Parts: sequence; C-alpha cells; structure tokens
Amino acid sequence: MNAINSARVLGGGLVAGLVYNAGEAILNMALVAAANDDMVKRFGLPPVGPALLVKSGVLMFAMGILSVFLYAAIRPRFGAGPRTALLAGAMVWALSFLNLSLWFNWLGLFPTGPTLVAITWELVEAIAATLTGAWLYREAA
Repeated sequence: MNAINSARVLGGGLVAGLVYNAGEAILNMALVAAANDDMVKRFGLPPVGPALLVKSGVLMFAMGILSVFLYAAIRPRFGAGPRTALLAGAMVWALSFLNLSLWFNWLGLFPTGPTLVAITWELVEAIAATLTGAWLYREAA
C-alpha cells in the first residue's frame, strides 16, 4: 500500500479550503443572511466580527485538508478519480455540515427553510471542494 502524500494533501487541502471559504461566504452573507441576523438578535449573540471570521476561515481550511486526506485514505480501496472524491466529500458533509445544521434546527436555533438551503448548499460545496482538492492530489513517487 502506498503512503499518503502529505505535501499533496496539504496543497490540495488548502485549495479545497478556498472553495469551502468562498462557499460559506456566499451562504452566510447572502443565502441565509436574514436567518443568521434573526438568530443573533433572538438569542442576544454578539455580532459577527473579524475574530469569528478568522476562526471560521481557519476551520474551513482544516475542513479542506480533512477532505483531501479522506480522499487519499480511501483512494486505494475505491480508486482514484471523481467518484471517490464525491464519496469523500459527501462523507465529510454528512459528518459535519449536515450534523450541525440538523442539530441547530432541531434545537429551534435555526428555521427549517434556511436549514434546508444550508444543507443543500453545503453538500454541493463539500463535493466541489473535495473534487478540487482531489484533482491536485497525487501519490508519492
């Protein structure tokens, strides 16, 4: 079994992180912005500021690296290519974005309509990010 190419995981993961960050910016600043604003007001949360944006950005880069790592890890069993990247992206989505979005909805923190928008958007986002990062991944020589 070949070793995972850590440098390629990092490089592809950072590119995937850019895709995640762009997707989250569009989602939160446009698609569900009103629901986010309502949640902040309803629960007396502090407004979104630079510190939260930096933390979120770092988290999305970590998600990108995790997505490409998972692709590299399952690649020997499922084969290299878009089908495996799609599977890895869907797994990351289910264990992170889907899980968190459903909990926020079930706890009454976030309404159902925007939750469905977020779940759908983030599935596409996770798959696009993983496909992009996996496209850059190569096994070590």
